[in-house]
Amino acid sequence: MKKVTCSVKKKKIGFPKFNSSRNQWTLGTVIILFFLLVYFVLVIYPLIWMILSSLKTEREFFRNIWGFPAEFQWENYSKAWSMGISDYFLNSVFVTACTIATTISIAVLAAFGLVLYDFKGKNLILLLGMGGMMFSAQVALIPLYRVIQNLRIHDTYWAMILPYTAFRMSISLLLIRSYFLSIPREMYESGVIDGCSSLGILYHIYLPMSKPILLTVSILIAYYSWNEFLFSIIFIDSRALKTIPSGLMVFRDALNTDYALLFAGLTISALPMVLLFILMQKQFIRGLSSGAVKG
Repeated sequence: MKKVTCSVKKKKIGFPKFNSSRNQWTLGTVIILFFLLVYFVLVIYPLIWMILSSLKTEREFFRNIWGFPAEFQWENYSKAWSMGISDYFLNSVFVTACTIATTISIAVLAAFGLVLYDFKGKNLILLLGMGGMMFSAQVALIPLYRVIQNLRIHDTYWAMILPYTAFRMSISLLLIRSYFLSIPREMYESGVIDGCSSLGILYHIYLPMSKPILLTVSILIAYYSWNEFLFSIIFIDSRALKTIPSGLMVFRDALNTDYALLFAGLTISALPMVLLFILMQKQFIRGLSSGAVKG
């Protein structure tokens, strides 16, 4: 009897070959990395120099302006804090928090209406919102000063909160509207079927799904209102209401300026925004990238 043999070919099982060409260092990659490294040094060096200058004595600052301090003067921070930075810091926190709350509250309602409702003048409102991004604060300074005087809010917190809200409204509205467009309309229709009101749908459906863009917009508003200088120095006269950018002017004198204390105050003022970007960078990038395909 003949043996019946099976002629099935054996397949070799192995790992796919790794294409190492993608990891090769080309001339273009090296050039790009070099320019990125130079850009990183140009950005990070002023920050490091400011921190090192804040840890020197006043005499050492002028004698060795580019070098390391011989001994770290940590008491410069406590001295700057006690000289008024604490009050300016709290004022900045209050103004920034109120600006974020006011801007987001108005922008969310406006974006919700522009996305889900059709009415006359809808495109005009959107166009005006986009035009607000091209409006310069310096051009509106004199008319805005007269408006604040007529409203009798000069030298109050509202003299900063309202202009900050107005100049951050355009970018906030466009970003939130773009994100709302990426949310399926079926979510709104399901809320209507369940008997939810429009504000209920906004609060229970849209806002929980829009946390990334709300965090992104909050960071952009906080960065602007925390570092704004022009309005805070013109619309505020009393020292008790000054924020950090305008309050640091107190550390400067026509005859003598303690630059070590001044840089200590600058470091304290920059630290919250730096930490905020480091802690929220993932949410910031996610909020900007989400909903970017619609507009």
